[in-house]
Amino acid sequence: MGTNGNHVKMLILGSGPAGFSAALYAARAELAPVVLTGSQLGGQAALTYTIENYPGFPEGVGGAQLGELFQKQAEHFGTRVEFDTANKVDLSVRPFKVQTDAGEYEADTLIVATGASPVHLDVPGEDTLVGRGVSYCATCDGAFFKDKRVVVVGGGDSALEEALFLTRYATSVTIVHRRDELRAGAILQKRAKDHPKIKFTWNTVVTEILGTDKMEAARLKNTQTGEETTLAAEGIFIFVGHTPNTQIFEGQLKMDSHNYIETNLLMETSVPGVFAAGEAADPHFRQVVTSAGMGAAAAIQATRFLEAESG
Repeated sequence: MGTNGNHVKMLILGSGPAGFSAALYAARAELAPVVLTGSQLGGQAALTYTIENYPGFPEGVGGAQLGELFQKQAEHFGTRVEFDTANKVDLSVRPFKVQTDAGEYEADTLIVATGASPVHLDVPGEDTLVGRGVSYCATCDGAFFKDKRVVVVGGGDSALEEALFLTRYATSVTIVHRRDELRAGAILQKRAKDHPKIKFTWNTVVTEILGTDKMEAARLKNTQTGEETTLAAEGIFIFVGHTPNTQIFEGQLKMDSHNYIETNLLMETSVPGVFAAGEAADPHFRQVVTSAGMGAAAAIQATRFLEAESG
């Protein structure tokens, strides 16, 4: 493909809420942005059956449907969407060089909205039952487990926060943790331990998720005794961490110890002209609405950056 015709003012990596919000703002500023979708069109949000906490949709909206609406709106104002994935970048020179599966781009500004991926347990049944009992987001899916039994895997703050959230709906919440003590903060630990619906299974890992059309049980193994048991449950929420999709920026953009891209309040990274938004730069909130806001902010700032250069 070569670089001919692939020089763009703004290149956006990622097609989740952050990427498409950035594209919408950039397109309305007549910058003709190009979005490289990456492997998951619509980002993590598109994997969620129904999103009930995005403003403007009182009845909720399908995750995939919301992604389509974001895309249509961005395209309506002149965004070009390419079903392509960046696999190598050179941010040492401008225009920045981005190699993709299909060719190469040169970009005057770059917005990194590559998102994050929940860490999986990698056990049998996990992949086949995603959306049918297996979830990585309680605030997204908790309401579908009204009067059901659920399992939460993990022992950090997010595992306990999500477990407490699930008690609004579920009849019982069993927290399965591979150690005998939690990593979560003291206040969350106390709340969880005091909650009548929450119980703990210590020194235990999940070895399999059972069910044909939907989850029916989890197979558990005690890490000390090796004893295996089966726990009946309709849902399992896995919170053993997120991995930001930032590998291709290692050594080029400043990151924190967990490989989230560091930004200031203006979404600026350590390289002038490169901005980051959404979960690639957000270990804290991880919501559709916050990612969208960050994307808009990144595009506004990138637009100002280009204006300042052109004088």
